[in-house]
Amino acid sequence: MSCCLLEFGRVQELRQVRDFLFPKQNQSGPEEKKAQAGTVAENELTWDDSDWDSWENPDSKEDGSQAEEEEQQQSSPWLQDCVLSLSPCSDLLVIAREHKAGFLSAKWRTDESGQEEMALTVSWSGTLSAEEGECISSVICIPLASQKRSSTGRPDWTCIVIGFTSGYVRFYTESGVLLLAQLLHEDPVLRLKCRTYEIPRHPGVTEQHEELSILYPAALVTIDGFSLFQSLRACRNQVARAAAAGSDVIQPPPLAYKKFGLQDMDTITDHCSLGITTLSVFDQMKNASILGGFHASVKGSPPAMSHYITVGGGPYTGFYYAIEGSSQPLLSHVALAVASKLTSALFSAASGWLGWKSKNEEESVQKQKPKVEPATPLPVRFGLPDSRRHGESICLSPCNTMAGVTDDFGRVTLLDVARGIAIRMWKGYRDAQLGWVQVSEAFGERDTATSPSMPRRHAQFLVIYAPRRGILEVWGTQHGPRVGAFTVGKHCRLLYAGHRLMGVNSVTSQGWQIHTQQVCLFDLVSGALRAITIPFHLALSDKKSERAKDMHLLRRLTSLLRSREVEPALLESEAQSVLLDIKHPALKKQALESLLSNKNAPVSCLTGVTRALLDSLKEQDPEAVDESLLQFCSSQLKLLQLYKDVQLLHTPDTSPTETEHLSLSGIEEDLARVRPVLQRYTEMNSRPSVSFAQDSGGPLPVRTFLSQLDWVNGELKVIKQPNMDWTQLGSFLFWGCLSGQSVLQRVCETLQESGISPQQLLSLLLSVWLNREKEILKCSDAVSNLHTLLSTLSSMKGAVEESWDGQCVSTWWQQVRTTCVQSESAAAALLAALVAQRVAKSAITKLAESKFQEEWECVSLELEQWVLCIKQLEDVLALQTLLCLPPPQGSTGGAVSRCSVKTLLESGRGGVADCVSKLIFRQGMPPDLLRDILQRRRKNQTTEQPLQQGEEERLEELLECVCQRFPNSLSLDVLFAHCSWEHVVQWNKDPEVGQYLERSVEFLKMISNPHIQLGISAMMWHTFIVKRFSAAAFLMEKVGKAPKDRLCRRDVGMGDAAVRSFLGSCVQLLQALMEVSSSSFLPFFSFFSRADSGVEDVSAPDMCVEEVWNSAEGPVSIVELAMDQRSVHYPLVQHHCVLASLLHAAMTFSLRLKPLSLFDSKGKNAFFRDLISIQLLPSGDMDPNLVAVRQEFLMNVLTGWVKALADAEENGVKHSGTEDTWPSVCMELTSLLQVNTDILRRHLVCELYNQGLDLRAEEVIMEVEDKDVLGSQLLVLMGQRLSFSLLHSQSQTKPNMELLARLPPTLCTWLKAMNPSELRCPSVPLSQSSRLINKVIEMLPENHTQYSFALNLLEAVDSLQAEP
Repeated sequence: MSCCLLEFGRVQELRQVRDFLFPKQNQSGPEEKKAQAGTVAENELTWDDSDWDSWENPDSKEDGSQAEEEEQQQSSPWLQDCVLSLSPCSDLLVIAREHKAGFLSAKWRTDESGQEEMALTVSWSGTLSAEEGECISSVICIPLASQKRSSTGRPDWTCIVIGFTSGYVRFYTESGVLLLAQLLHEDPVLRLKCRTYEIPRHPGVTEQHEELSILYPAALVTIDGFSLFQSLRACRNQVARAAAAGSDVIQPPPLAYKKFGLQDMDTITDHCSLGITTLSVFDQMKNASILGGFHASVKGSPPAMSHYITVGGGPYTGFYYAIEGSSQPLLSHVALAVASKLTSALFSAASGWLGWKSKNEEESVQKQKPKVEPATPLPVRFGLPDSRRHGESICLSPCNTMAGVTDDFGRVTLLDVARGIAIRMWKGYRDAQLGWVQVSEAFGERDTATSPSMPRRHAQFLVIYAPRRGILEVWGTQHGPRVGAFTVGKHCRLLYAGHRLMGVNSVTSQGWQIHTQQVCLFDLVSGALRAITIPFHLALSDKKSERAKDMHLLRRLTSLLRSREVEPALLESEAQSVLLDIKHPALKKQALESLLSNKNAPVSCLTGVTRALLDSLKEQDPEAVDESLLQFCSSQLKLLQLYKDVQLLHTPDTSPTETEHLSLSGIEEDLARVRPVLQRYTEMNSRPSVSFAQDSGGPLPVRTFLSQLDWVNGELKVIKQPNMDWTQLGSFLFWGCLSGQSVLQRVCETLQESGISPQQLLSLLLSVWLNREKEILKCSDAVSNLHTLLSTLSSMKGAVEESWDGQCVSTWWQQVRTTCVQSESAAAALLAALVAQRVAKSAITKLAESKFQEEWECVSLELEQWVLCIKQLEDVLALQTLLCLPPPQGSTGGAVSRCSVKTLLESGRGGVADCVSKLIFRQGMPPDLLRDILQRRRKNQTTEQPLQQGEEERLEELLECVCQRFPNSLSLDVLFAHCSWEHVVQWNKDPEVGQYLERSVEFLKMISNPHIQLGISAMMWHTFIVKRFSAAAFLMEKVGKAPKDRLCRRDVGMGDAAVRSFLGSCVQLLQALMEVSSSSFLPFFSFFSRADSGVEDVSAPDMCVEEVWNSAEGPVSIVELAMDQRSVHYPLVQHHCVLASLLHAAMTFSLRLKPLSLFDSKGKNAFFRDLISIQLLPSGDMDPNLVAVRQEFLMNVLTGWVKALADAEENGVKHSGTEDTWPSVCMELTSLLQVNTDILRRHLVCELYNQGLDLRAEEVIMEVEDKDVLGSQLLVLMGQRLSFSLLHSQSQTKPNMELLARLPPTLCTWLKAMNPSELRCPSVPLSQSSRLINKVIEMLPENHTQYSFALNLLEAVDSLQAEP
């Protein structure tokens, strides 16, 4: 029983408050906001160029946990710059900075464990300043007591008082409504403090009045608490009336206050008000003699004085006394602000509370500054002079007898406020924060023999938080030791209000329990609110406190238990001596609990000490013995005896046992049926795994045994907690029986006599059976031993209901089924279900025989439930065996998933397919291989193959087994749909791996039903694809070319290579969408459509599952969602497919392109719309300039393809078939983009000849329509080749020169004008050039102007070929 920090609440939404109070940290421009928003959500994308160099920082992308830690670390300094105030009732927290503030109110909620916890959330935030340039300087929360008779001490509402640098003091409600605004002095408000009513502890103590004190740099204003309370209530009522449409104005009295001008101090930083004090006669005579000399006269009665203490500089601490009656109360000039859109009211001291005024009058009044009353001079009576020391804060104790003062030297000084002296000083507490805790003596805590009739005592403790050291200390006063210390961190705030509820008096407080926290520690990093709990006995010395002696004995026992090298005999004697010497029952029980929870104490020691303590309690007077302690000792002694009895029974049994072949005959048939699947499952789970020493099957520690069992109303029960594992306790009780090492009958008899209910014994048995599955599968006799145990437990009294007749469901067997279907240990659950079914069937058979006395086969609802459960468990076992397959080395598929009957039933109709699709992704299985496996399974469904050794063969075999058990849930289309969706989900998590999206589209194309294919593709598009697709299009539109890797990562979220693969997959996805769209829109382009696969031609499939899984309920499956998708608008899909093809081509060949500029305004507006919507698309003839740009880009695509083809052939790389489709893609795009197809074909032929790919060019020539133009183009290309051979070749020979001389002058001049540098492959064999010129002659008519040139070129080529 020592000091402790208990968390009683948590402040939430601190980030929201920080964003409001510090807008500059989040307002970095619109572009940066977009960039930050793009990093928050994984799928949300923006495109801006505000941070072009962010890619250079490799640490800019962090995981969520690191970002959260950094955010918490950065959250601490900003709160240090704010003004904080917590209500004494801990239900309202105010955080303010400059002219803004946020109010956080308490809300109660229930956590996961069912306990209620308090959380402070933002209830209001806004701007509070009304004058220009003023800022918030001080805040205080004052809860106002309820005036209702039914009140029990909770506040009616809380008023927030805020002081500003302009001198104004404003009063607000919890919702931010302004009630009062008061200008009492024209200097900044330094500190607001409140003094509320305290119940006098002694009859002679003067009852203090409530007041609110406001400190200015050279003035002190005190507002009477009663006047303030009535005014605040009236203002709040006025606000409520005005908000409800305005009624008659209520006239509450104005505020009554006193204003003192503090003199004789250089600087003042803080203050405290001690209320009205009256000096004793001796002190009066002493003061009179000091002030007036030896002959001074003394009045008959000492005057009443208001006592104030200030801290600052010159002097360090000042004591002020204001004699009552020396200063007349002033009536305040109050500005009342009503939170109404229609009206507002003002009232002043001259005319009381005024009624409603016109708008002009209100503006004139508001412009005039309120009158500020002069202060009454108040000189300092005396002080603590210290010229170098400067006081920073002062904190008054609850009993008004002491005060703690902090200074700039890092000292904490304890003052005796009555005598005006410093009585104690602590050093090493720079920037310290102080608070007080007052603890009352509990009833029965004092020794009644020494002081039977004295009143309750109170102790004062000073709480010091040193932020530089991150430590919180609790000190006893006045000269007490440090009684507590906590390491709390350097970013905390000690919140001490110093007051309670306002509006309480000696009459209304009778019978109240005022719920207030004295000191609260606010952890600025985690947002936790902790209260400090201090026991009263810490204020007492060891000589006077019996509890302190008991605490000393308890600490002695604790230190003894911590030492490891202690003999058991010594431990038993010392512990027994300590327990018998402790007097208080609570500490005696705590000491016994510490001993019982010690891990080194042997059972014999615990038993001896507990029995000795129980005997000593029984010898005492029954009326003086604590009943709870007596029951605790008795129950723990019974548990220790049970532990010893069970431990003795855990010895290997060497006596012969009778076999139970007759009772197990039915189980053998069931085991033979499931043995192949069990063997596969055992092989999959036989791989070595990591285990820890504490997880080994050692003996159960006695402290664990005692912590999991408890006596409740004379019955032994197992303690149920959310995270408690019963496997260890179940192993201690039943593992010896299951493994054949213990006598089953004796163990069951011992457990039955212990008082544990059969239901809890059954839970423990099933827990150890299901959680030790690997050992169970290795033990050959485990099944028979489980059969014996279940039979014995079922025959216990209270196990099976006496009224059960087999025709209704038994709660006993339902418990077994529920446990099995919830377990992820598939094999152990199936074996337990088979054994339990056999036991239940034998019980039902006995019941039927006793009733009918005939050999009738028993049919019951209970057996039907078992048949259904076993069938489900067999299916789950086959599925779990498949899921246990290890992923290939180097794969990123994640951990092996576990499943149970319950999880499959709760995962809906698509749960099985979802599990298998995750496995297929984890295994990296190609779509073609999966399709071949499933098709073979459908052809050979009844073939049984032996276990194969290869991983691929094993995967194929297990997959076929699972598909046979789930023919409907794993149909081809359903499985392909789930595989497609799983791959696109994984791609969305890691977009850099483009293979995931490619395989997703491949799986999508394998779906035969167009309804499912259409739905899956549409969902993929609008869920994952369209945002990144639009980001890529806008990025390319902005840069005007294929973007580099840095820009792709910034805007699209992946590298340039991944973007290239992504755009190709987009084309494939949109093509699949067009293939299954309505056939009425399909044009005649094979690349973009397939006219025989419309959705309208095929009926929607019926989604069904296996009969035993019909009760599956859960989220809607992917296939069902796909069936609900609406049909897409085919022209819009085709429009997007054209754009995707253009983007893919630009990225593939690194071309310059502004893709959106290739379309008119209609086409641009239609992009990235919902595919089911009907958009206005381009129609009619396009602008020729736009068509020319499109034609140029398609020509560049063909040129890039030819270059890539030549580079691949030059490097010996085999060209894939998909890359050879680019010419056909361009030709089909010409019709959609209104480009002349023949021009592109002629351009392709010229490019192929230019690259030296004459054979490919000859194939394309056959498709060219305008041969005359092509012939002229090829003639120029032939001239360039011949010019290179004759004029520009480095090996010019004499025959070449002679041939050049024989050529006609016009041809020679023409050849010299040719530029062979335009040829990418000028050195072409003469045989190819000869074939080319022959092709040209065939294309040109004889009357063509260039026909003679062609003949001369043919002659020249033949002459060159004829040379040796």
